Amino acid sequence: MSEKIKTSYISTDSKDEIDLGKLIGMLLDYRWIIISIISLCLIIGIVYILFATPIYKADALVQVEPSVGNSLMSDLANVLPSAQPSSDAEIELVQSRMVLGKTVKELNLDLSIRQKYFPVIGEGWARIIGKEPAVLNINELSIPENYFNEDLIITIGNNGNYNFYDKDHKILLSGKIGELNTKNSISLQVKNTTAESGTSFIIRKTSLLSAINTLRQQLTVMDVGKDTGVLTLTLTGQDSDLIENILNEITTNYLFQNIERKSEEAEKSLIFLKTQLPQVRSALDADEDKLNQYRQQKDSVDLSLEAKSLLDSIVNIDTQLNELTFKEAEVSKLYTKEHPAYRTLIEQRQILEDEKANLNKQINAMPKTQQEILRLTRDVESGQAVYMQLLNKQQELSISKASTVGNVRIIDTAKTLPGIVRPQKLLIVLLSLIAGIIISLGYVILKSMLNKGIENPAILEQNGISVYASIPLSIWQQEKDHAIFRKDKKGNIRKEIHRELLATGNPGDLAVEAIRSLRTSLHFAMLEAKNNILMISGASPSIGKTFVCTNLAVVVAQAGKKVLVIDGDMRKGYIHNIFGLKNDNGLSDILSEQCSIEESIKATDVSDVDVITRGKVPPNPSELIMGAGFEALIESVKARYDMILIDTPPILAVTDGAIVGRHAGTSLMVARYAVNTLKEIEVSINRFNQNGVEIKGVIINSVMKKASDYYNEYGYYEYKYQSVER
Repeated sequence: MSEKIKTSYISTDSKDEIDLGKLIGMLLDYRWIIISIISLCLIIGIVYILFATPIYKADALVQVEPSVGNSLMSDLANVLPSAQPSSDAEIELVQSRMVLGKTVKELNLDLSIRQKYFPVIGEGWARIIGKEPAVLNINELSIPENYFNEDLIITIGNNGNYNFYDKDHKILLSGKIGELNTKNSISLQVKNTTAESGTSFIIRKTSLLSAINTLRQQLTVMDVGKDTGVLTLTLTGQDSDLIENILNEITTNYLFQNIERKSEEAEKSLIFLKTQLPQVRSALDADEDKLNQYRQQKDSVDLSLEAKSLLDSIVNIDTQLNELTFKEAEVSKLYTKEHPAYRTLIEQRQILEDEKANLNKQINAMPKTQQEILRLTRDVESGQAVYMQLLNKQQELSISKASTVGNVRIIDTAKTLPGIVRPQKLLIVLLSLIAGIIISLGYVILKSMLNKGIENPAILEQNGISVYASIPLSIWQQEKDHAIFRKDKKGNIRKEIHRELLATGNPGDLAVEAIRSLRTSLHFAMLEAKNNILMISGASPSIGKTFVCTNLAVVVAQAGKKVLVIDGDMRKGYIHNIFGLKNDNGLSDILSEQCSIEESIKATDVSDVDVITRGKVPPNPSELIMGAGFEALIESVKARYDMILIDTPPILAVTDGAIVGRHAGTSLMVARYAVNTLKEIEVSINRFNQNGVEIKGVIINSVMKKASDYYNEYGYYEYKYQSVER
């Protein structure tokens, strides 16, 4: 035979390393919780991906070329800024109600039709199994405004019939597919449908403004580059074909309004010229008559070379002044008189007026006959120049109006991009993973921060509280304990926990070894005690007092001692359940004088271990223990046994433990690992002290082996020391 020793030792000198190690150990301790939370988040993310409605995107490309204007504005390049205007105005124009409203009306986007599915998951499930949604086409729908923005329902019936319901499932009208049906200010014509009988559709009619705003939210217009004049239009939606049609309609309407705007400018100029031409022609005829009459009176006076030169100069200046008049008329539509372009035209007019004034001075110095013939000839030639100028402008504008193409060009028509833009599967999976990690780590850290339970025996030792034993959690015990449901006398079903006795069922368990160590410590601690009575109490319920008491009784009996176990918890005691005994003639019966002590002592299957069960639940347990009967019981049995163990209720719940403790030579408290706090233990000990009961020490029960303990300066270590054969 040989012995094999298994030990482990971890040490560190750095405080930072200790903190990091504790963190790693804590994560290892909660690894299954972390894995579960992360898995749950991933499952939620995957389910969302499967059931979320896919969103598609279509895009188009248009170019806004520099505006050349009409012929009246073509000569303004010398005075107006030549820089390309910003695309912001065109972007706003694309998103205007003028363009989008026309699109909504042409495609009936103020009316939405969708098949009705099972709530939340119905549509996604139909998509997963590959079932195409039914189609319902409506030619006309007219409803009062109070039904706008409400979900109305159309249910398809047999033989092409249908019913039209409101949101409260009240029938608004019934009709036949293909026919126009009218009732109470509601008219509806269903063109056709691919739906089977019993299929329902949700119909929603919105106002024109609401439909425009909805479309504007789905539409994005961006300038491709600074001052490029190229705009990209993108539209998202659930129907890939529909968004492509909508975007094509938007670009077409934007193009047409641009052409109409350019054509409208030419039309306005033509109207102006048509009113001016007759007036100019009439004035020209009058001037020619005056000139002819004057020549006849003066016998055809000819002009000198100097006069002809002056005449040409004045006619040229008048022509330029007339052109400036046209320019000012156009510029005044765009700018105020303070604008640099407008001021430039004014300055040019002033220069020409000054030149004309100088020429008039020279004319005034000539003979009177020459002045008059020069003036009349100037009026005729200036009128002819103006008239011809207007005729040319009229022809140019007519050609421009007939051939207007606008300054907008559709480069790429709308096309739906392949694949879906939302949900982004990889991104959602990644975000779900990150969310799972954050939530799980937050849960673990928060739980560790909020958990003030004792996890380190050294904390009690540092506060002057002796620790007699640290009993590890028994997995075997957890597996053997099971629930039993029984009916009480009133017929109510009650749940009872059937518990196995660890010391006899699995004597090699580490918990039993720890209890044997406790037996050794108690052997020396009780040598100086006033009697052989050991009270075991605790701060709170469900901490393992009864487990420690019963198993300690067995291991003490196995050492050759005769032991009596008294169930002092007359409210919820279950020692009879552990030893498989009946709960009659128990402690409450003795104290209420309903049976004798001899009748209440029951032998167990464990040699040298006797038990007094709790008996019937009395209405006054504390008063019974305070009576003379309990003291007489103690005096009667303490000489018959080597050790008497009394299991009492928690001291923070009731005072029974403080009363029993006055009769016990040794008193111990049980604290559950990571459950009872240092404050609870200190308050419990103080309460015992106030009643004259001295607590020798504390037994820490259900100690769990944690990875974080290996990185703890005061970590609790367990060792297995087993005999093995070679």
